[in-house]
Amino acid sequence: MNDDRSYSRIERADLERLAAIAEADRNDLFTRRPHLAALAELILCTALCQGAALHFVDGRNGIKDFDVWTFYRADPTHTFPPRRVVDRDFGDPKFGRSPDRPQYIGRRVDLIGRSIPCRSEDTAVAALRRWLTSGGRSPSFLSQKAVVLVAPVDCLGLVVWPRAV
Repeated sequence: MNDDRSYSRIERADLERLAAIAEADRNDLFTRRPHLAALAELILCTALCQGAALHFVDGRNGIKDFDVWTFYRADPTHTFPPRRVVDRDFGDPKFGRSPDRPQYIGRRVDLIGRSIPCRSEDTAVAALRRWLTSGGRSPSFLSQKAVVLVAPVDCLGLVVWPRAV
């Protein structure tokens, strides 16, 4: 096992905390950059992705950091800036501390966003699954591990990827 990873179980309260961290960051972003505020109406869902999501699914991968993505319905007049990546503190030492962020109390939470194509009838799950199989750079990267919804709240903990067989 890698000493830089936590193998503690991710629980519902942890997913709720990640959703709140992402929401607070979005609120701050939309306040500081009003031209992006229209994106608030285009939020499709928020998901825990990559290694920590795989750990939620299998309990074996371990957690190095949390990658939380907010997905927006693609719109020709409002697109989430795809290069924006910020990190925040999980704020709880349950999963240990991030070796690369000694000032943090808990693990690093990377916050990323992406506008993705959606059909009017799409659920968040349908749109995300189609995007994950679209072959682009980001979807190909994310589809290598797992995607677990943290918002909307009625979908908290729903495993979008990998698909259940």
